[in-house]
Amino acid sequence: MIDATQPVVAAGSDPAVEREQRFDAPPFRARGPVSEQLLQAFRRPTADAPETLAGLAGAIDDALAGSDDIARDDDLQLALLVLHGLHYGSVVDADEEWEWHPAMVAARVAIERAFERQLREQVPSVPLPAPDAEAVAAVLFELTKPTPGPSVARFVAKQATDEQAREYVVLRSVYTLKEADAQTWSIPRLEGRAKAAMVEIQADEYGGGRPERMHSAIYARTMRELGLDDRYGAYLDAVPTIRIASVTMMTMFGLNRRLRGASAGHYATYEMTSSLPNRMVGDGFRRLGYGESVTDYFDEHVEADAVHEQIAGRDLAGGLAEQEPSLVADIMFGASASLMVDGWGAEHTLEAWTAGRSALRQAGGTDRRIALQQVP
Repeated sequence: MIDATQPVVAAGSDPAVEREQRFDAPPFRARGPVSEQLLQAFRRPTADAPETLAGLAGAIDDALAGSDDIARDDDLQLALLVLHGLHYGSVVDADEEWEWHPAMVAARVAIERAFERQLREQVPSVPLPAPDAEAVAAVLFELTKPTPGPSVARFVAKQATDEQAREYVVLRSVYTLKEADAQTWSIPRLEGRAKAAMVEIQADEYGGGRPERMHSAIYARTMRELGLDDRYGAYLDAVPTIRIASVTMMTMFGLNRRLRGASAGHYATYEMTSSLPNRMVGDGFRRLGYGESVTDYFDEHVEADAVHEQIAGRDLAGGLAEQEPSLVADIMFGASASLMVDGWGAEHTLEAWTAGRSALRQAGGTDRRIALQQVP
């Protein structure tokens, strides 16, 4: 009988040598007992699981029971980010056997289910359209239509300081250094028109076959041009938890087949709210004296996402609604959840900047602006 809790050991390998293997610590710190235990476990091979994971399930149960706001819970959101990171790679240096270790799967599912429940309780309800592509697209375009008033993009365009503009880049890096990957999980869960639409969008996101034009690669160059560290997680200590929640939410939607409707609605909304803000942010960096090497990422999204929003609204979300009418409610849930959680992040940033404070996370009384010191 196969023991699923034990790692696969290659023929001829020495278990004693395997147990001595150690992995590098990530460039960020734990935010509580659950994330601390996970990060410590990932420093060691899965052969050490009984020792390193003793009490993990109980710690997660305690953390979930004691949290009244999982979207803003430092420990649980970081824990979920690193658990998702096992599927992505290059988030934490860890034994690859951890990805499907039963304890890791159980931990991820427990946190995800609690997070999803909170989102479903808090997301604003919207009238459900008919399961028709044009009807679904019409509701999504209404939800995402531009509105006057303060926004992070307008702030960057008109009045952000150089430091605030660089903070903006750091805040976005948790998602954008892996841009589009969270949605790619959905491709095999879709069929027909919706699948073709997703692939068409993702082809652009991944540079149309040119690795240097992948949006994540362009963003990494932007960071380097600004003197920032483009390693994933290099500034994670400085990123507020609500920004992490935006990333864990979209990954949760993409990774779970039963949430494919939410993933489609989320992505449609994400694309529909991208073109104009990116134009403003690009203008803001030009106002501060930066050239194309910095603005390339934002300028790329002005034209690309103006096309993507039509595909995402009508063919991805609308096409999925026609194929699977039972998913209309989840499509609307994903769209509304995207606007709600990203809105929370924007409110946090604007509140800090308008008060003259850094929008980066303050940990233990330490000003996290030190994280923006230029790298060599």
